[in-house]
Amino acid sequence: MTAIDGRMTGIFENLEAPEGVKAELIRGGGGEIVMTAGPDTVHNLIVSAIQHQTPYARFRALQTQDLIISGEAGEPQPDLVVFERGVVPEAGRLLPASAVTVAVEVVSRTSVHRDYRTKREMYAQGGIPAYLIVDPLKGVCVLLTDPTTDTASGVPVYWAERTSKFGDPIEVDVLGVTLDTSEFRTYA
Repeated sequence: MTAIDGRMTGIFENLEAPEGVKAELIRGGGGEIVMTAGPDTVHNLIVSAIQHQTPYARFRALQTQDLIISGEAGEPQPDLVVFERGVVPEAGRLLPASAVTVAVEVVSRTSVHRDYRTKREMYAQGGIPAYLIVDPLKGVCVLLTDPTTDTASGVPVYWAERTSKFGDPIEVDVLGVTLDTSEFRTYA
């Protein structure tokens, strides 16, 4: 659903999505509310594998946590967010993007543009140090780091990008880990 005016944020705050349906507000009052059915098992297994490789003693890794991004009216809900223990209150619906160390999105057939373009810009704007796109359609992981603002366009961007195939390890320096992607699978 696309917004006609600035009422979208109010509608989203009062929305009660049916059980098993994920709802996100993308690009705030003038943006869209995106509702999707529960994810594929491939998606969930990838998220679980990343979550279990996150160093528990130092970080928290939460699934489907709503984010608040400074200067952004939307409230994206990454598939996984990782943040250092003790940097945010352990209560509340919105997690400040500025406290997030890594945002992870697992691409689905309906989220390709949002994950590769819209959320890439949103997470860079939020200053999230690393954005990991895991794509079971292509069998690749794309790690974006070093968020900044493009001086020519003024658009938030990630300066560095590394792509690896499923099965190849991917170093996530901000977490101090090398993710094992050998269990990542593509969609049937």
